[in-house]
Amino acid sequence: MKRITSRDNPAVKLLHALATSSRERRKTGQTLLDGAHLLAVALDCGVMPRQVVVSESGAQDAEIRALLARCDPEGLIELPDRLFAHVSPVDSPSGVLAVIAQPGGEQLPITGSCIVLDGVQDPGNLGTILRTAAAAGILHVVLTPGCAQAWAPRVLRAGMGAHFGLILHEGVDASAALATFPGPILATDLQDSTDLYSLDLTGPVAWLFGSEGQGLSGPVRALATRRVRIPMPGGIESLNVGVAAGICLFEQVRQSRAMER
Repeated sequence: MKRITSRDNPAVKLLHALATSSRERRKTGQTLLDGAHLLAVALDCGVMPRQVVVSESGAQDAEIRALLARCDPEGLIELPDRLFAHVSPVDSPSGVLAVIAQPGGEQLPITGSCIVLDGVQDPGNLGTILRTAAAAGILHVVLTPGCAQAWAPRVLRAGMGAHFGLILHEGVDASAALATFPGPILATDLQDSTDLYSLDLTGPVAWLFGSEGQGLSGPVRALATRRVRIPMPGGIESLNVGVAAGICLFEQVRQSRAMER
């Protein structure tokens, strides 16, 4: 394993740039996985990192050592703990980072159930929605240009490995993505809407979820063939977008399971 001790090393500079700069991630087509869990999921899914970086203390961890044994030895680097903290994308370094190529989305059109995220900018919310979508069996996720970068380290961390079970279409025009979609296109809304639990969700559905503050933009909202209301008997006006997505997607799961019985 190669050991590096200088901040001026090109590998260290690249790691810091990938951790802090969305522009660098777009330019290089690479991103960082932070932590043993994400590295394990990537390896289990057949994704071989281009480089794996371990801190001096992380190299003493049995779980991390087992993961390093599964990686290309030519791409292993060890950093002193202080230097590792410098390149870590989080405040509490995990002890291991991996550089991977960002997968590209498959070609459209989409025919099965999917979600469209419009202007969702909070990394925690975005990662949570991706994790929820994967858990609900959704394959395709479309992200409009206003969304946070799906493969950013903090989104990856919140997604807990869900990215590797999804096909992500970033920077895509929602109208083009759904131009030939065969099922209903549903948007959550309190105005002129139908109760979620009265809808038939057993076929392909495209779900539209908007930004945390503004909701759906006008052009994306106009794509909806129906507006959906989540009942809130407690009198709260709105829900976090991640929570709303979870309720909608798992109502669809519930109905699909009921049909199979």
